[in-house]
Amino acid sequence: MYRDIPENLRAIVEPVVEDHGLELVDAGIQAGRGRARVRVVIDTRAGDGRVLLDQCAEVSREIGHGLDARDAIAGAYLLEVTSPGVDRVLARKKDFERAVGSRVAIETREPLEGRRRFRGPLESFDGREVRVRVDRALFAIPFESIAKASAVGRVPAAPPDARMRAKRPAAAARHRPVAAK
Repeated sequence: MYRDIPENLRAIVEPVVEDHGLELVDAGIQAGRGRARVRVVIDTRAGDGRVLLDQCAEVSREIGHGLDARDAIAGAYLLEVTSPGVDRVLARKKDFERAVGSRVAIETREPLEGRRRFRGPLESFDGREVRVRVDRALFAIPFESIAKASAVGRVPAAPPDARMRAKRPAAAARHRPVAAK
């Protein structure tokens, strides 16, 4: 969750992301065998997940320089900068507001009504409480008790010009028979 990003990491990452006209969604450091993994999730200000690969690469280079200059990570590390993707991370209140009506997967810090995992449509979010329908029951989950969450399988529609570029010629035109000799 956004609120759980270590402050020393956020101080390095967030200014770089914002300088590129993007938003920091989530970031974290995982200890690994031999080296740590630093994962940074970024998005456009519109929250549509349409971050270009070149933008991820530029942000990654600058964050890497910042981490190295401040010696923020002890030892070797792997830096991963990514967009939210299909199963987009829900880490900030505005992510939950945008996801109302979508299917979500939520895991809580502590059990709530005997369970920690909730998967179903996000019915509403009022800034303090998330309401998710699971197996015909409506669960009210306090925002502060959420450990991690994602929108499940939400694929935003491509803009019309991208759909036009993506059209392929008919199969017959793509495959030309080889003339027999």
